[in-house]
Amino acid sequence: MKNKNKVKSIRESKLMSKSELARKANISVLTVARVERGEECRMETMRKIILALGYSLEDRNKVFQDQE
Repeated sequence: MKNKNKVKSIRESKLMSKSELARKANISVLTVARVERGEECRMETMRKIILALGYSLEDRNKVFQDQE
């Protein structure tokens, strides 16, 4: 099942490359690519991406939709 998220659009709006986001989030570039395609990822990975994009954890729904 594909997960809806705005990681790619937010990253691009901040003129950030996949490798820059991966470095800030301390994850691999391949993981960033998988998340942007909507593939499943761990909660910890979501947390790292949210913070690396400059959002607080309370704003998680602005980045990842349909997350409980």
